[in-house]
Amino acid sequence: MPKALPAVDTTAPVCCAPLAAGVVGAEDALAIALRLKALADPMRVQLMSRLLAAADTGLCTCDLAPALGLSEATVSHHLKQLREAGLVAGTRRGTNVYYRPRAPALGALCRVIDPSCCR
Repeated sequence: MPKALPAVDTTAPVCCAPLAAGVVGAEDALAIALRLKALADPMRVQLMSRLLAAADTGLCTCDLAPALGLSEATVSHHLKQLREAGLVAGTRRGTNVYYRPRAPALGALCRVIDPSCCR
């Protein structure tokens, strides 16, 4: 069983120097690791791919579950992990919540890993 990482506020995009800029401090390493851990699941990678493809409109669990062959409860669990990592945001429309990727958070994570990726 993997060791659980401590709870940290991940609602803001990760903000630290790129990994190649020098030695990463403990707090910055934890902030980066929490976000990467949220993406370290094949189903969540697929969810992010679908959300990025529909970023203009967003998608709800009712759209995502059949497309991925999962139950809505399982999709909700994965979306919760991505939301807690600050990588997606949800907007309620009637009885459904529509999710969209948080571009600033994803861009910041990309720049931390590779400072030349988002030029």
